[in-house]
Amino acid sequence: MNTMICSISNLQNKEDKTRIKNTLDKVRGVQEVGVNRSTGSITVKFNAPADEDQIKRCMEHAGFQIQYE
Repeated sequence: MNTMICSISNLQNKEDKTRIKNTLDKVRGVQEVGVNRSTGSITVKFNAPADEDQIKRCMEHAGFQIQYE
Protein backbone atom coordinates (compact mmCIF):
# COMPACT_ATOMS: atom_id res chain seq x y z
CA MET A 1 0.00 0.00 0.00
CA ASN A 2 1.22 3.49 -0.90
CA THR A 3 0.83 6.58 1.26
CA MET A 4 0.57 10.15 0.03
CA ILE A 5 0.67 13.16 2.37
CA CYS A 6 -0.39 16.58 1.09
CA SER A 7 -1.15 20.03 2.42
CA ILE A 8 -4.32 21.73 1.28
CA SER A 9 -4.18 25.51 1.35
CA ASN A 10 -7.93 26.15 1.37
CA LEU A 11 -9.21 23.61 3.92
CA GLN A 12 -11.58 25.67 6.05
CA ASN A 13 -14.38 23.69 7.67
CA LYS A 14 -15.90 20.27 8.27
CA GLU A 15 -17.81 20.48 4.98
CA ASP A 16 -14.46 20.64 3.16
CA LYS A 17 -13.31 17.58 5.11
CA THR A 18 -16.44 15.70 4.04
CA ARG A 19 -16.04 16.87 0.44
CA ILE A 20 -12.44 15.62 0.34
CA LYS A 21 -13.40 12.20 1.70
CA ASN A 22 -16.36 11.89 -0.68
CA THR A 23 -14.22 12.96 -3.64
CA LEU A 24 -11.42 10.48 -2.93
CA ASP A 25 -13.83 7.63 -2.14
CA LYS A 26 -14.69 7.70 -5.86
CA VAL A 27 -11.09 6.96 -6.89
CA ARG A 28 -10.62 3.25 -7.46
CA GLY A 29 -7.77 1.99 -5.30
CA VAL A 30 -8.03 4.57 -2.51
CA GLN A 31 -8.26 2.63 0.75
CA GLU A 32 -8.18 5.27 3.47
CA VAL A 33 -8.37 9.07 3.71
CA GLY A 34 -7.37 11.02 6.80
CA VAL A 35 -8.01 14.77 7.01
CA ASN A 36 -6.46 16.98 9.68
CA ARG A 37 -8.23 20.34 9.58
CA SER A 38 -5.97 21.95 12.18
CA THR A 39 -2.82 21.37 10.08
CA GLY A 40 -4.53 21.47 6.68
CA SER A 41 -3.07 18.11 5.70
CA ILE A 42 -4.47 14.92 4.25
CA THR A 43 -3.09 11.40 4.26
CA VAL A 44 -4.24 9.06 1.50
CA LYS A 45 -3.49 5.33 1.53
CA PHE A 46 -3.98 3.68 -1.83
CA ASN A 47 -3.21 0.73 -4.08
CA ALA A 48 -3.19 0.37 -7.87
CA PRO A 49 -4.89 1.43 -10.05
CA ALA A 50 -4.83 4.74 -8.11
CA ASP A 51 -1.69 6.85 -8.29
CA GLU A 52 -0.57 10.20 -6.91
CA ASP A 53 -1.25 12.08 -10.15
CA GLN A 54 -4.80 10.76 -10.35
CA ILE A 55 -5.47 11.66 -6.70
CA LYS A 56 -4.01 15.15 -7.20
CA ARG A 57 -6.11 15.75 -10.34
CA CYS A 58 -9.24 14.58 -8.54
CA MET A 59 -8.62 16.95 -5.62
CA GLU A 60 -7.85 19.90 -7.90
CA HIS A 61 -11.00 19.18 -9.92
CA ALA A 62 -12.95 19.40 -6.64
CA GLY A 63 -11.47 22.89 -6.08
CA PHE A 64 -8.65 22.19 -3.63
CA GLN A 65 -5.06 23.39 -4.03
CA ILE A 66 -2.62 20.59 -3.27
CA GLN A 67 0.94 20.94 -2.00
CA TYR A 68 3.07 17.82 -1.54
CA GLU A 69 5.01 17.42 1.70
